[in-house]
Amino acid sequence: MKRFLNKHAGYVFLIPWIIGFLALTLIPLIMSLYYSFTDYNMLSAPKFIGLSNYMKMFDTDYHFKNALKVTVLYVFISVPLQIGASLFLAFLLNKAMPFLSVFRAAFYIPSLLGGSVAIAILWRQIFGMEGIFNMLLGAIGLEEMAKIRWIADPDYALGSLVLLRVWQFGSPMIIFIAGIKQIPASYIEAASIDGASRFRQITKIILPLLSPIIFYNVVMQIISAFKVFTEAFVISGGNGGVMDSLLVFTLYIYKEGFGKMRMGYASALSWILVLMVSVFTVLAFKLSNKHVHYE
Repeated sequence: MKRFLNKHAGYVFLIPWIIGFLALTLIPLIMSLYYSFTDYNMLSAPKFIGLSNYMKMFDTDYHFKNALKVTVLYVFISVPLQIGASLFLAFLLNKAMPFLSVFRAAFYIPSLLGGSVAIAILWRQIFGMEGIFNMLLGAIGLEEMAKIRWIADPDYALGSLVLLRVWQFGSPMIIFIAGIKQIPASYIEAASIDGASRFRQITKIILPLLSPIIFYNVVMQIISAFKVFTEAFVISGGNGGVMDSLLVFTLYIYKEGFGKMRMGYASALSWILVLMVSVFTVLAFKLSNKHVHYE
């Protein structure tokens, strides 16, 4: 018995994880795939309808197409801006200066708070008609812009959500700082002796050596951006905003599944989201063959 326990002790310690994986991930995943082919309202037994849910999405569901458009637009705008901001700040905070650790901690805080309900409510207040943002615009003489209802205007609502995403630059910034510190100082010193400007040092040495870290952050932020929910739900009041301007894909899944009790259709939408994330991730890996340089 003792010999058996010694040999299989690792599996014993894995039992809690295995149970959690099966109960909270694998079984719900399989069930959602089954429900995606059914008409299921959570009150009665699911009725198998084949591909009807998927056909409805692409044939008659305008909200699906709009949610797809809003989500892809959100990802394509927010992720590059967030990565650019975090990389820029990583370069700034990689230099010796007083209270450097305090500055790094302060810049990291938005990543801890940005996805919370409280920050989303605060953001809605800041960009409201009488919010701080419009007050600042009025104070500097931009009275016409100060009359814009940023959250309620379909032309600007998504922009406010993008800004909230960009503001959460702390996590990729810390990873970039760690990556920059791993670059040997001798490379920079040799380039400097050869007369390379700071711009050429960054573009020809630092960024190529940092490309695996950039790739990692891009992939992780793409996946995270596709899953945005709390911010859109709170800022839009749970209805997707005016003219569905804030109807991101996860919010649409929530409205269909728990708002309209169409869990079968919501499950089908969820699998389309999984497919989208998978496609964009695979494309990122394909492009990385040309632009990511490993040792």
